Amino acid sequence: MKEKIKFHLDENVSQAIASGLRYREVDVTTTPEEGLLGVSDEIQLQYSLLHRRVIFTQDTDFLRINILETTHAGIVYCPQQSKSIGAIIKGLLLIWEILEPEEMFNHIEFL
Repeated sequence: MKEKIKFHLDENVSQAIASGLRYREVDVTTTPEEGLLGVSDEIQLQYSLLHRRVIFTQDTDFLRINILETTHAGIVYCPQQSKSIGAIIKGLLLIWEILEPEEMFNHIEFL
């Protein structure tokens, strides 16, 4: 059985997305749950890399960090207010079902 992607949700992401993913048995952490509120984006990326979690964010700062060639476990980006919570959950589930963690390493997916 292939290894599944684990997600970490940035602090600006709705808790409803975490709940929807967990309902479908996806391994998810959130910034508030992990005590990371207010820390820099770089620390968020370090946390995610250490724990092998793909970050889901709606913060464009993470896209700029990627340009700086910072090593990360993967980033999924969706512009704020561009999709419903249900559509975001479906997009993340598709990534979870199809891709493996190593395919997301240093990679960005756009929803």
